[in-house]
Amino acid sequence: MQIVDVLKFKTFVEINTRINSNFQDINDLLTEIMASAARLCDAEASSLLLVDKKTGFLHFEVALGPKGSEAKRFVVKPGEGIAGWVFAHNEAVILSDAEKDRRHLFAISRDIDYPCETMIAVPMHVKEECIGVLEIINKKDGLLFTKSDLEWLEIFANQAALAITNAQSMEHAHGEIQRLQIELTDKQGWEKGYHPLIAKSPIILEKLDMVERIAQTDSSALILGESGVGKELFAEQIHLRSPRRNAPFIRVNCAALPENLLESELFGHVRGAFTGAVSNRKGRFELADGGTIFLDEIGELPLSLQAKLLHVLQQKTFERVGEASPVTVDLRILAATNRDLEDMVEKGEFRNDLYYRLNVLPLYVPPLRQRPEDIPELAQFFLKKYSLEMKKQFDGFSEDALQAMLTYSWPGNIRELQNCVERACVLAQHNRIGAGDLFLKRTNLVEKEEIFDLKTALDSFKAGFIKRALEENKWNQTATAKILDIQRTYLSKLIKDLGIEPVQAEHGARTGGR
Repeated sequence: MQIVDVLKFKTFVEINTRINSNFQDINDLLTEIMASAARLCDAEASSLLLVDKKTGFLHFEVALGPKGSEAKRFVVKPGEGIAGWVFAHNEAVILSDAEKDRRHLFAISRDIDYPCETMIAVPMHVKEECIGVLEIINKKDGLLFTKSDLEWLEIFANQAALAITNAQSMEHAHGEIQRLQIELTDKQGWEKGYHPLIAKSPIILEKLDMVERIAQTDSSALILGESGVGKELFAEQIHLRSPRRNAPFIRVNCAALPENLLESELFGHVRGAFTGAVSNRKGRFELADGGTIFLDEIGELPLSLQAKLLHVLQQKTFERVGEASPVTVDLRILAATNRDLEDMVEKGEFRNDLYYRLNVLPLYVPPLRQRPEDIPELAQFFLKKYSLEMKKQFDGFSEDALQAMLTYSWPGNIRELQNCVERACVLAQHNRIGAGDLFLKRTNLVEKEEIFDLKTALDSFKAGFIKRALEENKWNQTATAKILDIQRTYLSKLIKDLGIEPVQAEHGARTGGR
C-alpha cells in the first residue's frame, strides 16, 4: 500500500510539472491525467466531461477504456445520469452497484454495450464553479472502489481544473497578443493602433458626416476608392464612432494571405485539421467577436470562400476548419476594394448575393487629386512624423515644393504622398524641403501657372481641375458633380467663386447645361 501511494504521489508531481510548463497540449494533458487516474485506481475506464457554456450540456472531452471512442458521441444534461447529478449537486459519489442506482443513465451503457458496475464520479472546480465531472468506472478484478480511490480522484480533478485554467489563460493571452499584433499595424504607435485622419477639404468633411451616420448602424458597409486613398482609415473611423468602439477592430488584407491559408486565418482551425495544425487556433472572425472586422481588398477573396463569408453575414455563424460544430459571433463587417465589383459580378468573378449583402452602405473615398485642400495638411503631418523618426529638424516646405505637390496628380494618392515626403526627409540637405527634394514625375504634373502663395495655388489647382471635368462632361454641372462626388450646389458655388468660364467657342454647346 505504501508503494502504491509513493507511485501515486510521483504521478501527481509529474503531472503538475507538465501543467506548469509553457509547452503543452491541453487535450493530451487531460488524457494523461485521466489515464493516470484509471491506472492508479485500478479502473478499466475513465472519462472527463466538461460543460458547454452555450448549450449547458456536458460532453465527453476525454473518454478512455474499451468503449471510450463510442462514449464520446453522447452528451449529458445537468441532472441526467450520475455525471449529470454530480454536476448539478456539486457533490462526489462512490457506487458499488451503479446499474442499480436510480440516477444511472442506462442509454449510454446499452448503446455502447458496456455495463457500468462500480464507479466514482467527482465534480471539477474552477474558482468555486463546477465546470465538469471526472469518472472512473469498473474497478478491476471485481473489487470495489475505496475511499482512498475517491480522495485520489479528487486530487486528479484539481489537477485537471488547474490544467484547464492555465490553458484558458494561455489561450486568452495568445488571442490578445494576436489581436494586438493585428491591430497595431502602424509601427509609430498611434493610440490603440489607429491612424489619425487628416482632413480639411469640404468633400472629405462631407464623407465624415456620412461616416457618423453609418457608424450608428450595425449594417455592413463597403468602402470604395482607388488604391492609397485611405479606405482603412475610414473603416477605423466607422468603428471608433460606433457603439463597438471599445471592442476589437480586426484587420484582414485578403490579398496578402495565400489562398490555402486564408480560410484558416479567417475562421480558425482545430488540431489535426491539416498538416501543421498542431493545436486549436482562433481565426480573425472569432477574434473580432463583439467588435468589427475589416476585410480589405475584398475583391481578391476566392470564390470558394465567398459563400462562407455570405453565411457569416446572414447567420453570424461559421465552422472552423476541421470542425462541424458552428461558432457564433457578434460582429460588424466592413469591406473595402479598389476594384469594380459590379464588373466582377458580371464576369462571374464575385458572387452577386455577397456583393449586395456587403454593399448595404456604400462609401466612396475620393482620390487625392479631387481634394487639394488636404495635400498641404497631409504633407505637413508626414513631415513632422518623419522628422521625429529620423531626428532631423525641418522648417517646412518651400513655396515651389507646395506648388509642385498641388499641381501633381498623385496617381498613388495618400500612400504616394507619404512615400514622397519620407524620401524628401531622407535626401534633403537643407532645413526646408524644396521641389527638387520631392522627385515628382513631370509626366504627372498638370498645367503650371505663376503662383505666389498657398491660397492662390489651391484656387488655381481647383479651377483647372474643375474646368477639365466640366469640359469632359460638356459643361453639364449635374454630371460633373456626380463624377467629382460633390453636391451640384457646391459645384456651382466653386464655379462662381473661382471664376471658371468656358472659352467662347464652347459657349453655345453648354449654355443652360445643368
